[in-house]
Amino acid sequence: MPSLLRMFGQPKMAALLMLGFASGLPAYLTSRTLQAWMTVEQVDLSTIGAFSLVALPYSLKVLWTPLLDRYVPPFLGRRRGWMLITQVALMLSIAWMAMRDPSLAVQMLAFNAILIAFFSATYDAVFDAYKIDVLETREMGAGAAVSVLGYRIALLVTGSLALILADHMSWPMVYVIMAALMLLGIIATLRAPEPELRESPPTTLAEAVKLPLLEFFGRAGVMRGFAILLFIVLYKLSDYLAQNMATPFLLQTGFSQTQIGAINGGIGLLATIVGVMAGGGLVAKLGINRSLWIFGALQAVSNLMYYLLATLPQSTTMLVIAMVTENFCTGLVTSGFVAFLMSLCNVRFSATQYALLTSLMAISRDVLVAPAGAIAEVTGWPAFFLITLAAGVPGLLLLPVFAPWNKDRPVVAAPHEGVTVHPEKS
Repeated sequence: MPSLLRMFGQPKMAALLMLGFASGLPAYLTSRTLQAWMTVEQVDLSTIGAFSLVALPYSLKVLWTPLLDRYVPPFLGRRRGWMLITQVALMLSIAWMAMRDPSLAVQMLAFNAILIAFFSATYDAVFDAYKIDVLETREMGAGAAVSVLGYRIALLVTGSLALILADHMSWPMVYVIMAALMLLGIIATLRAPEPELRESPPTTLAEAVKLPLLEFFGRAGVMRGFAILLFIVLYKLSDYLAQNMATPFLLQTGFSQTQIGAINGGIGLLATIVGVMAGGGLVAKLGINRSLWIFGALQAVSNLMYYLLATLPQSTTMLVIAMVTENFCTGLVTSGFVAFLMSLCNVRFSATQYALLTSLMAISRDVLVAPAGAIAEVTGWPAFFLITLAAGVPGLLLLPVFAPWNKDRPVVAAPHEGVTVHPEKS
């Protein structure tokens, strides 16, 4: 087994860091940062709120991911070719945003934002496939960690630095600068190795749509396959329930918005990054299966911290401990869970299969958490957080079916050798 230093020091890990940065760069430019610009231009709040709909392409990308598996661009290979196309499109569409005036042409602003979101969602899909194809199974936790680190750095740049720059220059100039930063991702794409495709891609679009499902259930079996899909929905439910109501809980408990924002945005963000990187290293050492068991248990511990906050006298020290614990454990779970999802994908259909699996995860994050507020109102905060803790148990009970403790990787994992072609030869 390679040392962690050697694993994280590989050229492809450096490429994943920069490609992860390119993945995170557009996210706030169509949401939080754009909302700040619109607010300064005195756009009404109902319009600003409606702009949340521009994020729909992120939820719908599974509809066009088969195209990314089926068609191979005539340059750079199947994965890097599509990455370059979407990165250039993102750079141009973000720069095009600089020509907009939110106070005069909000419809064109919305169209531009949707365009950015579409290219961003498509880039995310092909970048996810690239990670799956370029990494060996043991490297998947580390690869997930460095790409998340790059993504988080981009959020800091577009969510914090962009607002600071906007106090000293015009918003259009800020968007031009953000567009120029996409060059970092383009350079990384040109220098990154291309995954070697040992099997031919689907020969028709119909095959690209149906074969990913047939291959997955053929490999896993129908019963075990559905158990895995159920596990994907349930594994992070405990965490999502707690996160969904964390801010209302902390405010009702008596903590100020400044305290919550400063601790969560500063120490909390650092704890997440440390957790992600530690998770990547532990996945390499322990294997995906043991990581899922351990990280799932630690995820419950983070909810226990909120239970203690709800039962003990108000304490800033306890708030810091709770947020550091939650963010660190969230980082661990992210590395382990993403590595697990990646291991399930066949490199021939990795874009489509990964998009399908992550869409199931979104059911838990966006749908199953909807009753959280009503539950908290009925039970009170201490009991609510005990319920969130219990919500993590069903997912853990499914682990023996496909991720037994005494094996390194899921028994239905697809083969991942991480074989690449040197950039000059692809």
